[in-house]
Amino acid sequence: MDLVEFIRSLIATIVVIAWFVFLLSWVVGWLVKGLPIPFLRVKKLGSKIIEDAIWAAFWLAMGTTIFAVIAYIASSINLPMPQPPSMP
Repeated sequence: MDLVEFIRSLIATIVVIAWFVFLLSWVVGWLVKGLPIPFLRVKKLGSKIIEDAIWAAFWLAMGTTIFAVIAYIASSINLPMPQPPSMP
């Protein structure tokens, strides 16, 4: 496996795991917030989890963009150099 494929597979794995954790926390936040219990502190905890999940989605999007730029740079470095122009 060359460097570019290793970086792409690593990026894909990290991004998939991060989005799964985001979705899991989003669902748990809504479940906790919607529980039919009279404790306001628990409902606020659910709102806090949802808010943190939204921030996590923002930073995941930013991180994915940075990872894409890194993969692009790594793939452009891995390309062979073009032949120099020849004089006829």
